[in-house]
Amino acid sequence: MASSLSPAFAYTVVYVKDVAKSVAFYAKAFGHNVRRLDESHRWGELESGQTTIAFTPVHQHETDGLTGAVQIPESGKNRQPIEVCFAYADVDAAYKRAVESGAVPVSEPETKEWGQKVGYVRDIDGIVVRMGSYVNPPKQD
Repeated sequence: MASSLSPAFAYTVVYVKDVAKSVAFYAKAFGHNVRRLDESHRWGELESGQTTIAFTPVHQHETDGLTGAVQIPESGKNRQPIEVCFAYADVDAAYKRAVESGAVPVSEPETKEWGQKVGYVRDIDGIVVRMGSYVNPPKQD
């Protein structure tokens, strides 16, 4: 019997300048379907498997006072303390689509010593997005 205290990883929340623009960008650049964009444009979600990717504004009166203000890197040479990672069967095609959709190229896909092909871009808010081949391919039903 599973414990009632066993967590499920439910959300990754990405703090962005413009929720609607970021949701549209991620849908186009990385191939996600939009699950939800609320009417106020203060919350958006993408379909991304078992864990939801959610977007919310950088500054919110509901949370800034409780958990602190989001810190933005001072330059393009710094990065957020988080990296968003997506797995693809065709990393080269995914990288190309992302760049053609407005992602900033960081490092073209290359095969790493552990056998995974990995490329990096920055999204429209400067967040690093890693695109890699599957380490363990998804199960086929």
